[in-house]
Amino acid sequence: MPISITLPAIAATHDAALAAALARAIVNKTKPPGSLGMLETVAARIGLIQGTVAPQLSAPEILVFAADHGVVAENISAFPQSVTWQMVHNFLGQGAAINVFARQNGCALKVIDAGVNHDFGALPGLLDRKVGFGTANFARQPAMSAEQCRLALEHGFALAAQVEGNVIGFGEMGIGNTTSAAALMHALTGIAAADCVGAGTGLDAAGVAHKGRVIAAAAQLHGVDPADPLEALRTLGGFEIAMMAGAMLQGAAMRKVLLIDGFIVSSALLVAARLRPAILDYCIFSHCSDEHGHRRLLQEFDARPLLQLDLRLGEGTGAALALPLLHAAVNFLRDMATFDGAGVSGKNGAADGIAA
Repeated sequence: MPISITLPAIAATHDAALAAALARAIVNKTKPPGSLGMLETVAARIGLIQGTVAPQLSAPEILVFAADHGVVAENISAFPQSVTWQMVHNFLGQGAAINVFARQNGCALKVIDAGVNHDFGALPGLLDRKVGFGTANFARQPAMSAEQCRLALEHGFALAAQVEGNVIGFGEMGIGNTTSAAALMHALTGIAAADCVGAGTGLDAAGVAHKGRVIAAAAQLHGVDPADPLEALRTLGGFEIAMMAGAMLQGAAMRKVLLIDGFIVSSALLVAARLRPAILDYCIFSHCSDEHGHRRLLQEFDARPLLQLDLRLGEGTGAALALPLLHAAVNFLRDMATFDGAGVSGKNGAADGIAA
């Protein structure tokens, strides 16, 4: 069923003159060329996103999207669905890992009800963008209607447009969403379902194998064309995944840095990137999750993540932990002395840090 929606336009960040200026600025800092490793890559990428050789981060914000998944009826999670709404309360009570890490790093945090199977009422700090009380069981029918998918994407557009700062981190909460993420990965990349699935909330080997079979059967049931990412999202996705994809698209259209978390967030990016490939210019990948399919999914993006901590939590925790590295990247580019300015000889005695 076609989804009628206008997607934000995203400009590629490729600017040869600016890229050359950034490279000169980086190599002229008082250090051996390349000695700050990936920080140099991150600094250049943020400079290209912001269109300047002196980038800066302002008011970073992490958006955590919560929703439930009907596919839990297929016994694909070690935890009951009620954990989703309970964890939302935990976020609001400042008791989750993401609260600790965001607070530690001075990062604003917003919690969005994208489609939790629970009536929260009006709760301070909770943004109500509920599309439905969880998706349908995609093992039996499409996860959402075309209208629900469109609405989730458009909520994502609007939420990103309201972010005042220039960095958006993404997090999620939803029992069953590793199954949805793996199903999207399988449908859009053609990678075998068994290579996309992992333990999620803590499944044993038999549980992981069962999850893979559920995904393979669902993909066959819906017959998704890999060239139709919106249909894959509608039939196999989740409300929080669709909303994240929308927020990513809008954030990139506004030239914001997109700080990508783990496996589920990356599945939302997979959809967004198939719709607007230029979005990848705006992404910084915080970490490689310990969830089985994430490393392979990162390869699809040709991405090199900043951290490898064996995280498998979600919530945006990897994004929050990587944020200080983004600060370090822009700060060295803006504040570190040059060879000329510091009166330090560069490589082979050249005053500008470039080999004579």
